[in-house]
Amino acid sequence: MQFKDYYETLGVTRGAAQDDVKRAYRRLARKYHPDVSREANAESRFKEVGEAYEVLKDPEKRAAYDRFGKDWKHGQEFRPPPGWEQQFNFGGSGFSGTSEFSEFFETLFGHGGFHGARGPIRAKGGDQSAKVEIPLEDAYRGATRNITVRGRTLSVRIPRGVTQGQRIRLGEQGHAGPGGGPAGDLYLTVTHAAHPLFRAEGRDVHLRLPVAPWEAALGATVAVPTLGGKVDLKVPRGSRAGRTLRLKGRGLPGRPSGDQYVVLEIVTPPADTPEAESLYRKMAASMNFDPRADFPA
Repeated sequence: MQFKDYYETLGVTRGAAQDDVKRAYRRLARKYHPDVSREANAESRFKEVGEAYEVLKDPEKRAAYDRFGKDWKHGQEFRPPPGWEQQFNFGGSGFSGTSEFSEFFETLFGHGGFHGARGPIRAKGGDQSAKVEIPLEDAYRGATRNITVRGRTLSVRIPRGVTQGQRIRLGEQGHAGPGGGPAGDLYLTVTHAAHPLFRAEGRDVHLRLPVAPWEAALGATVAVPTLGGKVDLKVPRGSRAGRTLRLKGRGLPGRPSGDQYVVLEIVTPPADTPEAESLYRKMAASMNFDPRADFPA
């Protein structure tokens, strides 16, 4: 029979830590899971990965495997050392042709499947991903939403302060695990629906606020909408269009909470009545004002 290099199968070094072995296994198990992989050899590769992990995750089996494995390369013809079965007893009696594992594994370690039990390989199922669009108000207050993923309706709790692109994990709501293993996880990527007033960047919220010319010129206190309700904002005297004012802590909640940034837009009243036109003509005649004074001559 041929020698199997379990380290090569998982893509780790012989000195790899157990956490590295576990991470490599999970990554490859998701990649080759028969329910999600489109690769032609997915099922056989999935079994190879599971077999390699069965040995390398177990300190006793790994130590025994390491004792002779360093002298062999993947694919070489191999027979176990004399006295192997007497020296290391892992509960098996040689290859029977009935296991999910290879002849190489059966010869060295017996019939044990995952967790020492016979039967099909049990592994965690593949993860799924989906998108969920929510209004900014739900991101601000938190909410519970029903979403449908591949024919299943799930109740999802939207946490307060969730930001654009943030992922919400729903444990064991992904693909079913083979051999009765646990299901994978479902990851929901949050997007914010377009809002008529607000735009969020991270936890900060932006708003364009229309003000009258006299409010900008003379200063004023105006009511400003926020996701948490209206608040008073002081517009400083002499403000110009495009000036940005900050409402601290009025963005999406968090640690710390975001701020709300208010950009002033000066709205000019129409000269649509004789009285309004007369006022504009008086202003033009009495005020020494050139809006293009900063332009080069």
